[in-house]
Amino acid sequence: MSVDATVARVTQLEAMLGLSPAGAPLSTSSASSAAGTGASGSSGFAAQLASVTGTPAASATTDPTATAGTNGATAGSGASTPYAAEIDAAAGKYNVDPALLRGLIRQESNFNANATSPAGARGLTQLMPGTAAALGVDPSVPAQAIEGGAKYLRQQLDRFGGDPAKALAAYNAGPGAVQRYGGVPPYAETQNYVRKVMGYAAEYRQAAPAGASAAAATVPSPVTATTAAPTVTSPTSVLRYSTT
Repeated sequence: MSVDATVARVTQLEAMLGLSPAGAPLSTSSASSAAGTGASGSSGFAAQLASVTGTPAASATTDPTATAGTNGATAGSGASTPYAAEIDAAAGKYNVDPALLRGLIRQESNFNANATSPAGARGLTQLMPGTAAALGVDPSVPAQAIEGGAKYLRQQLDRFGGDPAKALAAYNAGPGAVQRYGGVPPYAETQNYVRKVMGYAAEYRQAAPAGASAAAATVPSPVTATTAAPTVTSPTSVLRYSTT
């Protein structure tokens, strides 16, 4: 069986069993919050997301993509942060918004290259060993951890129509959960994750050098321009690691 087929089968089984990307069952609080979330909760999340991104409230299953472009990518270099050069290089290579990638790294590890989770996720972008291997990176090496996170985020942007909120939710809770709910799942933990990353990204866009976030890039995804990268299980879960 090929690597692609094996990974796809693992993802399918996780979705069927209701597992998080780490392979652990979703927490009781996540399950109960999902069951108890209705239209009011959905609109509440949309309002919270709009408040941190500075855009009008939209559906909770979508994200105000105007701030990041249809592909979640923004031209130019980003704000001054640790590993800025590596982040900008990976963002450019995979056509993702450097501010969004910074926000993801801040939420995942707070820029701590030695961060680990009880479940075994490692590095700046909190990649699980199997995920890192499928992506072809060593998460203990900062530049490779950043590249792996950017590559996986690009895969999720491609999967969910360039919607950053859905892509982030998939990064956190797994693409199966996003597909199952048709958008950001009604899990309090995942919604908090998306809200925080999008908020951080908005801060980094404001702090970026003048002109760095002027026009959103709309070039084809580098993943589709060459040999398609394998779809892998989600590299992170708020249940494994959180900076909050």
